[in-house]
Amino acid sequence: MVKPRKPLVLSSPAPRTLELIFVPEALARLRDENEVLEVEPEGIAGIASDVLGRVRYLIGQPALSPDTVAAMASLRCIFNVEGNLLDNMPYEHLFARGVHVVTTSQVFAEPVAEIGLGLALDLARGITDADLAFREGRELWGAEGNASARLLSGADIGFIGFGDLGKALNRLLQGFRARVRAFDPWLPPSVLRENGVEPASLHEVLLGSDFVFVVASVTSENQGFLDARSFASMRKGAALILLSRAGVVDFDALMDAVRSGHILAASDVFPEEPPAKDHPVRSLPGFLRSAHRAGALDIAFKRMGDMVLEDMALMDRGLPPMRCKRAERETVSRMRSKPVERN
Repeated sequence: MVKPRKPLVLSSPAPRTLELIFVPEALARLRDENEVLEVEPEGIAGIASDVLGRVRYLIGQPALSPDTVAAMASLRCIFNVEGNLLDNMPYEHLFARGVHVVTTSQVFAEPVAEIGLGLALDLARGITDADLAFREGRELWGAEGNASARLLSGADIGFIGFGDLGKALNRLLQGFRARVRAFDPWLPPSVLRENGVEPASLHEVLLGSDFVFVVASVTSENQGFLDARSFASMRKGAALILLSRAGVVDFDALMDAVRSGHILAASDVFPEEPPAKDHPVRSLPGFLRSAHRAGALDIAFKRMGDMVLEDMALMDRGLPPMRCKRAERETVSRMRSKPVERN
């Protein structure tokens, strides 16, 4: 009796690795239950057609040509373990065949939300600047050190975008008794209201907020849409916290708005990473910087592997993936994020 072949998993998660996204026990299970073929993204096109025809699952987001996808006759799901959805494969063809494209981006929502809250509190109370002043012996004591301080509690807070990250951050803000508004043209107002958030226009969010959290993905429609006019419309002294992608803002205009003293800003992301050593953002007062580290926690990476295994188990039983977030045919081709270059 011929023993049935194990499902073939094509692994190409660069710059991530299987060891990064799976705990040892989970990786052993992946290898035990499947035949795993690891390949660099540029090597996929050279794989023999009979091998491609056996691929059931693909882990990663390599560029795929229509011919390569057509050769993957057994493909059931592409597991994107970056979080960004790149316009680098024939999504319409994949969806027409019933192939799922899913992302594990939800694992980053909680850690990014926590650092976003930390950045907002830092801007509100000048924590980093006060620490640096103390180290240099120029600290201001008591009320004298709080001339520009404010409370997050009871503040007006605005979200630009309200996906997984926005929802996670909103949960953390519940104890601050804030009035929260959100602008997200991809969501119906009822979804916002169900999360205790007031639907609002972009102008209302910018004009009416003490703290603005930018958590919108970059799409073909919103690149650089937060510009000089946007920042000028914000309340004087308001804080903008950029957590998603730098592509949604005119970064030079943002720096100008901070330099003028009109607003404060914090960012975990930048147009080019890392910025040049002489980039003005590195020394700009009123701008709090984080080196794209908000979501890069080992615990988040390891949750990816658990999600992948759970959804593979469902699909092996003829069920749809439930743990990962499915890409939507109407929006996936609009995404314009850059690929991940480092973990």
